Amino acid sequence: MALGEFDLIARYFKRPVARAALGVGDDCALLRLTPGQQLAVSTDLLVEGRHFLSTVAPERLGHKALAVNLSDLAAAGASPLAFTLSLSMPRAEERFLEPFAQGLLALAEAHGIELVGGDTTGGPVLCIGITVMGEVPPGQALLRSGARVGDEIWVSGSLGDARLALEAFRGSLSLPGEAFEQVRRAMECPSPRVALGLALRGLASAAIDLSDGLLGDLGHVLRASGVGAELAWEALPRSAILGVQSEAWQRACLLTGGDDYELLFTAPAAHHHQVLSSATMVQTPVHCVGQIVAAERGLVVTQNGAALDLQGLSAFDHFKS
Repeated sequence: MALGEFDLIARYFKRPVARAALGVGDDCALLRLTPGQQLAVSTDLLVEGRHFLSTVAPERLGHKALAVNLSDLAAAGASPLAFTLSLSMPRAEERFLEPFAQGLLALAEAHGIELVGGDTTGGPVLCIGITVMGEVPPGQALLRSGARVGDEIWVSGSLGDARLALEAFRGSLSLPGEAFEQVRRAMECPSPRVALGLALRGLASAAIDLSDGLLGDLGHVLRASGVGAELAWEALPRSAILGVQSEAWQRACLLTGGDDYELLFTAPAAHHHQVLSSATMVQTPVHCVGQIVAAERGLVVTQNGAALDLQGLSAFDHFKS
């Protein structure tokens, strides 16, 4: 059954707020900001057929829509505060909206972030727009521009499974049932590394979340910081499922695969043990995968001491891909 705009908002998305002064229901939300904190804001738009497949379960889509935005707060070392949701969809159907809202709000509750407003409208395809807001003490935000020569390069979790799932959906390769379900979950239900981002305040020199591929996102850090990087192929963390794929598929998934939503960060070598300790405290695995070098050396990936040929490998681009 199709619902009207205000009925669906009231039924699925209007919730009492505790941290905000005023949430869903007025022309503007009102936020209570902690005195002395800076406001961190990020926004993402997810379009059916571009960012997610039509086959994804609604509850997983709700989870992912918020997760990719929380990942941006994590990369900034910001504590989640509030978010808005905008939905454009061909039809307002309960069978989609109820599980979508459940997945979205369950993740919101887990991270203490409140839905405070947004918009809904009809449109030709499903589009989900979320803007997140968080707090960070002045001078403690993690930026892309702080990497320095000699810093170590780290990544959280493992990389490439989401891209592997996409290729399985495309029919480019075949995976047995249990393996397919594992990588599909990586693609559809990423875990935003918010706790790790908070733990890295004062330790990391630069950070970014891995949404468009390792080479591309690391490239953003290198350009912002005016440095180069050397990665060790053998050190890149991968699942056992990806590890048994061909060398070509491993390179594509590890170096250019998107949708990982892990954190890539740099930190002075002197902080090595503190990084490991902090990551252990928040129960998030991290791996040192390389080091920052002088800008003129560019971006190099070595395997057994020899530089890999990176020609033809490129990051995801929303207009070219």
